[in-house]
Amino acid sequence: MSAMRPIVTASLSSEAFDKVVEAICSGEFDPGQRLSEAGLARNLGISRGPLREALGRLEGRLVKRTPRIGVHVISFTKDDLESLFLTREALEGMSARLAAERMSAEQLSHLRVLLDAHAHQPELAAGEAYVQRSRNEDFHFAIIRGAQCERLERLLMDEIYYQLRIHRRKSSTQAGRAHAALGEHLQIVQALESRDPDRAEAAMRTHLRNARFSSLAAIGKDQPVVPKDKKRLTAV
Repeated sequence: MSAMRPIVTASLSSEAFDKVVEAICSGEFDPGQRLSEAGLARNLGISRGPLREALGRLEGRLVKRTPRIGVHVISFTKDDLESLFLTREALEGMSARLAAERMSAEQLSHLRVLLDAHAHQPELAAGEAYVQRSRNEDFHFAIIRGAQCERLERLLMDEIYYQLRIHRRKSSTQAGRAHAALGEHLQIVQALESRDPDRAEAAMRTHLRNARFSSLAAIGKDQPVVPKDKKRLTAV
């Protein structure tokens, strides 16, 4: 189902932001694809003002604006993607370490509930993909919040979170990766529940290392992460 449905709520800019993020991260728009402001505004049923504000918030995260050319979805080389994953591994490894010490019993219980819901996703049950559509459904975000370190959360969520969401779904569609990722998430929860910072950090780093290998395997060396033959979904 397309994320580009008309907006009916009052918070036009925030709602537009969320919908564009979901559309990009779900693969509705390709990395490197030019975005038509007029087309997006029309699909969302809003004026260009709130849309431009939303796109402005996404600059440097998921889109790039080039003078006299317009707005494009960001794209990565293989080296760019590897660098992002290495940074994420270091920061989320520390998040898991802190979360093992700081997460409340209620937050840990929520992680179990979250993974149970994930396990019943049709895509994951079929081994096709592991989808985490929003922050409220996101396992990693729950742990980052549980670490209770505002600066660490800001570093992860302000840029890395958005950029890697483009590739998380693609990585999870690799053969066997969806079920393996769920199993790795369970190991992380067990480490957190044991209140063992070393084990929690090691489990998180192993999980993200495997995710990095899976993502890098899906693209060619030193090539932009842009499908060559896929038909564009939105013309400029």
